[in-house]
Amino acid sequence: MPYAPSGGIKLYYEETGQGAPIVFVHEFGSDLREWEAQVRWFSREYRCVAFNARGYTPSDVPEKDSEYSYQHATNDIAAVMRHVGLAKAHIVGLSMGAYAALCFGLRYPGMASALVLAGCGSGSLPSEREDFQKRSRASADDFLREGSAKIAPTMGLSPTRVQLQNKDPRGWAEFVQHLSEHSAQGSALTMRNYQGQRPSIWEFEAEMKRLEVPTLIIVGDEDNPCIEPSVFMKRMIPSAGLLMVPRTGHAVNLEEPALFNEACQSFFGSVERGKWGPRDPRTLAPDAFTGRKS
Repeated sequence: MPYAPSGGIKLYYEETGQGAPIVFVHEFGSDLREWEAQVRWFSREYRCVAFNARGYTPSDVPEKDSEYSYQHATNDIAAVMRHVGLAKAHIVGLSMGAYAALCFGLRYPGMASALVLAGCGSGSLPSEREDFQKRSRASADDFLREGSAKIAPTMGLSPTRVQLQNKDPRGWAEFVQHLSEHSAQGSALTMRNYQGQRPSIWEFEAEMKRLEVPTLIIVGDEDNPCIEPSVFMKRMIPSAGLLMVPRTGHAVNLEEPALFNEACQSFFGSVERGKWGPRDPRTLAPDAFTGRKS
């Protein structure tokens, strides 16, 4: 099995295809297998790299809390890229992976040719912070006490997951099966130290205003925890576009793979042709009808 080293941790990765590189970063409830529909499509013309985060076998599952954080997740993307010889790549992330992709763009802008941030920012609203952190700690305890196999069906029926079950029962069952196979310890430590302790998206406001990497934000219109953070990121990042997918929950790449792939492909094409620039400042005029400042 191929592994990339990152600060003493081994990260399992897979490579498929040739061409301009894309790196896929998975969400908390998934692993690299949930990018299969994207890898199959984009590897026809791109070099696709997907990897399992620390805590997700066959990547290493460190036993210390200190080995899990959003900073580690950000640096792990860079470590995988360096190991496979990528100086720059399009970075595609979902949920937890999108958060890491955003932080990667902020910390390593020279290594990101484009960012796709899907289902990003849950628990970021100031009014939700305390409850989100409390639920993250409780979920970590549940994984340790009950195990992934018991947690998986419940998580699969959460308010932002039932959309997948309704649209694609087989795909939903596969998602739940994969989640049930995850390391309970890895999931618990990830939930406690990455999910539960990461800053709110709002705390990156100043940095996002300086971000020049072309960015596509994707969110399902039934992914309630991520709608307002997605709109906020769109407003803060000068190079950002926002796509809201109707009747769709959190795992937008699983629910609507054709639409997701088409949107990313169009975005990548615009970036590669130099046609995805910053937002025209005239669109920010207070008077939406005349463009006058007052």
